[in-house]
Amino acid sequence: MEPVPKLTRADATAAVRNPLAFIAERWTPTPRTVQRAALSALVMSVVIVVTGGAVRLTSSGLGCPSWPKCTADSLTATSEMGFHGAIEFGNRMLTYVLCAAVGWAIIAARSEKPWRRGLTRLGWAQFWVVMGNAVLGGIVVLVGLNPYTVAAHFLLSTALIAVATLMWQRSREGDGAPRPLVGKAVVQLVWFLVAASALLIAVGTVVTGAGPHAGDSSEVDRIPVDWEGVAKLHAVLAWIVVTLTFALWFVLKAVDAPRGPLARTRDLFLILLAQGVIGYIQYFTKLPELLVGLHMFGSALVWIGVLRVLLALRERPEEVKADLPGPSAEAKLAKA
Repeated sequence: MEPVPKLTRADATAAVRNPLAFIAERWTPTPRTVQRAALSALVMSVVIVVTGGAVRLTSSGLGCPSWPKCTADSLTATSEMGFHGAIEFGNRMLTYVLCAAVGWAIIAARSEKPWRRGLTRLGWAQFWVVMGNAVLGGIVVLVGLNPYTVAAHFLLSTALIAVATLMWQRSREGDGAPRPLVGKAVVQLVWFLVAASALLIAVGTVVTGAGPHAGDSSEVDRIPVDWEGVAKLHAVLAWIVVTLTFALWFVLKAVDAPRGPLARTRDLFLILLAQGVIGYIQYFTKLPELLVGLHMFGSALVWIGVLRVLLALRERPEEVKADLPGPSAEAKLAKA
């Protein structure tokens, strides 16, 4: 067994000045490790959405009435605050788990050899979105669950899922120039699908902001619109997304597209069907909390599915670097 090398004063100084570079010099993760790190960040970005929904659906949005402390006198929830305090404080603690997952993804990407700067930047982008959303979450509490801030909080979480999905996909690709697998017309159709899906999610936040689940048992302001009317608009947009997905699948079959885009489109269609069933059941059963929570989880899966369809339209092989002729090559040329 080899002895563990001692940490010199120079090493300690280097670790303090640039800890990521210090780790990268001493650790080289396998590509699978980098992929798992990116996937863990994506999974946690979905988990934080679901647990945030649980906070609202259990009326625990003001379980911790202050921020960044739970109360003016306590950093953590106390037994007197009961179930709601535990739920809200637990969701806050999961933010640290999310930060740890994003941090692992950043460290793994930075330590991979050769260093992929683009992949590392995607990790840092997630970090700053998480920090921004944590501050926005504090504002949500301080303004008493204002529905517009709650909607912005969810939309920023959706942006986090988008960046995390992109990093996960990029961790499984090379850094070569992207090569399109389908024609421009198909790409344009998919961008229409992405735009319709983004609008679907945005309108969904309005349904939430106007609906009966305010997030707390106290009197909370709601968006002053008829939530049932907005819910019907949400359903229309959902059918548009389903129709675009179905049309895309037929177009891909007609142009004999590669297996990747076809498989991703099929997966998205199945997710949309399940999400639609849950959506209609929850509407006709007056929005029971469990189904609303499942619908929020489905919303995250739909968004991931749409982005995976978009990213499947091209491939990025390993970057090929031309070898410059060295002394040996020059010697061979001279002999010739």
